[in-house]
Amino acid sequence: MPSPITINDVLKTAVHPFSNDDQKLILEAYHFAENAHRGQKRKSGADYIVHCLHVAKTLAEIGMDTKTIMASILHDVPEDTEITLTEIEKKFGTEIAYLIDGITKLGKIKLRGTREEYYLENLRKMFLAMAQDIRVVIIKLADRLHNMRTLSHLPPEKQNRIAKETMEVYAPIANRLGIGEIQGELEDLCFKYLKPEHYAETKKIEETYLHEGKGYMNRTVELFRTVLEKEKIRLIDVSGRTKHLYRLYQKLKRHEMDISRIYDLIAIRIIVPEIADCYEALGIIHREYRPMVGRIKDYISLPKPNGYQSLHTTIFGPDGRIIEIQIRTQKMHDESEYGIAAHWMYAEKARSSWRNLFFRKRTDPTTLPKELVWVRQLKEWQKEIGRDDKAFAEGLKIEFFKNHIFAFTPKGDIIELPEEATPIDFAYAIHSEIGN
Repeated sequence: MPSPITINDVLKTAVHPFSNDDQKLILEAYHFAENAHRGQKRKSGADYIVHCLHVAKTLAEIGMDTKTIMASILHDVPEDTEITLTEIEKKFGTEIAYLIDGITKLGKIKLRGTREEYYLENLRKMFLAMAQDIRVVIIKLADRLHNMRTLSHLPPEKQNRIAKETMEVYAPIANRLGIGEIQGELEDLCFKYLKPEHYAETKKIEETYLHEGKGYMNRTVELFRTVLEKEKIRLIDVSGRTKHLYRLYQKLKRHEMDISRIYDLIAIRIIVPEIADCYEALGIIHREYRPMVGRIKDYISLPKPNGYQSLHTTIFGPDGRIIEIQIRTQKMHDESEYGIAAHWMYAEKARSSWRNLFFRKRTDPTTLPKELVWVRQLKEWQKEIGRDDKAFAEGLKIEFFKNHIFAFTPKGDIIELPEEATPIDFAYAIHSEIGN
């Protein structure tokens, strides 16, 4: 059984070490929250403070700032204890109280009307929070992630409701903010509860295939490292990765659950210092191994809508096996894994732009992280439309779900499809027999 999480685990996890002064502030917030929650238990039987620490640890792992970590530790105090938000503001300041208030408001969406109306109201609240301070939503994503990890302790009907809400509200927001690590884990956890039979089947297919595949992947990683180092390519890392289970299931559905038709089950990731190194490494890989026609994608020159950047290619690797390769810089990798949160790791200019955006100062759009431009637009748009549901729904289609189509199945489930999807793709997304 793993050891219980401690505040030291949070401090040690930080992407960039906290200063002594910052550590003191975080410890002060921890001792305050630990005292406030003393005697309270989660459904799992764990002390309540354990949840707060897990949320803080996730945020430290993606490089969030000291005040965000403090707010995450304190986020349930006003809601679940006798201590008021005013008391927190007096002790920790306006900014932390503001973040906690935003998180509390996000938790007060009542289930009423149709399912579509409920999700629309849920999304509206998330967007309003994003338009005010994006950190509120990032804390909420980390909070939901730990709640999903411990969902087994709740009754089945609650498990299903929370998993559906997570899949249809929280995972798409993590995607739009470019936080791939949180999105992938949320989707996998939801998949386990929403489609347990498909989850078990997909897991079995993956485990059978990867029993031998992981050995091949490790050998190929070392081979690529040798080839690139011989050509004097500067390498930060070469590693292998497998697909998240839910994304694997989505691909398997399109290929009649035949894993041999999926080319990117095993992917090699190459991380280099500069953009020029990305293209040079790509040229060397293509010289050594034959690329598949039509499978080379340059997301560096033309990033995805959520800001994702990388070079992708699919090659016939050692022993003729098909492998996907992703080549990117360290900064691109951090942004891919941590999305909008990664901007705290980099330039002071970027951090300044965040502060300006949060506190309603005029901001030069060219200085904003690319994922934030749409948040700025959202803020202006929200002022114009107020609470006009029709305008809000239309705006969602245009801004948030750009490059995606969302359709309701006859059972009321939401299916996400790429922008160019056809009715046949929708049919296959429901069931391969319908598509056939």
